[in-house]
Amino acid sequence: MKILFDHPDPFLLMHGGFQIQIEQTRSALESIGVEIEYLRWWDAAQRGDILHYFGRPRPAYVQFAQQKGLKIVMSQLLTGLGSRTAWRRRVQKAVIQTSEKFLPAMVTAPFGWEAYRAVDASISLTPWEAHLMRDMFSVPAEKVHVVPNGVEAVFLESRPTPRGPWLVCTATITERKRVVELAQAAVAAQTPLWVIGKAYGESDAYAQRFLEIARQHPKFVRYEGPIQDRTKMAVVYREARGFALLSTMESLSLSALEAAACEAPLLLSDLPWARTVFKGNAAYCPVTSDVSRAATVLRKFYDAAPNLPVPPKPMTWVEAARQLKSVYEGLLKTSR
Repeated sequence: MKILFDHPDPFLLMHGGFQIQIEQTRSALESIGVEIEYLRWWDAAQRGDILHYFGRPRPAYVQFAQQKGLKIVMSQLLTGLGSRTAWRRRVQKAVIQTSEKFLPAMVTAPFGWEAYRAVDASISLTPWEAHLMRDMFSVPAEKVHVVPNGVEAVFLESRPTPRGPWLVCTATITERKRVVELAQAAVAAQTPLWVIGKAYGESDAYAQRFLEIARQHPKFVRYEGPIQDRTKMAVVYREARGFALLSTMESLSLSALEAAACEAPLLLSDLPWARTVFKGNAAYCPVTSDVSRAATVLRKFYDAAPNLPVPPKPMTWVEAARQLKSVYEGLLKTSR
């Protein structure tokens, strides 16, 4: 069984959770004996059994691959859709259904809606995204599989240490992660916050706003850039008073899973993905532009953190890979 991995965005241009997911999934699958290759677009002689596409492929892409005898697995992060309000999702669903019913395929094809139903299997990271696949895009239930991301052993095997005074936020410094708003809330609430991560570009205006807050309020906002050493990162999570991520949208936050593996109390945006995964084992903050409101929640979380419940342990990448391998094997046993 040979699996070909494909993804539309070069890692050189975009770093983040999807890159980690792809790299860790490949490594874990190879460790349990699955042969993996990245799709070589220039190599007409490359062969495989299953093409695993990370993203949303064009319907024509799916059609051409299936004509070559490849089974197609899609891992599409429904980050924006899964974070929208219920009424916005209802409007979007009506637009999709109306468009597919009355507009020609050449108009709707660029949106890739048909790809959800055309692929042989869809991988969702959470039950919430699996529900959206079925509800929004009419994907048959038997094609949808929930396989969460895993966590590296260095986090799961880290040892408890005394907690320090800092809340930790590990995130790319960009608008979606709302790092500026979190830093503003930390200053207003006078709660020490350590932000770990980097921007997509050094000249990014949003990142510059965050850096200015960090320069003006070093007592409450600590920033020293990203931490590449995973062992050191595990220590940071273990020593943190808690983990905070107030993003406007997520699919399944890898940094939240890493913090959970290190038993750090969690404060997350009140979004369906978080409620689905962590349920009552995390604290939640509404997605709001009101700094004083966010500051109130942050202060309450900071004070309560030592007595909050420990989040559930996430699975390892190898455990996730075994579930994915089972999906692959099932596809190879069935005819289209």
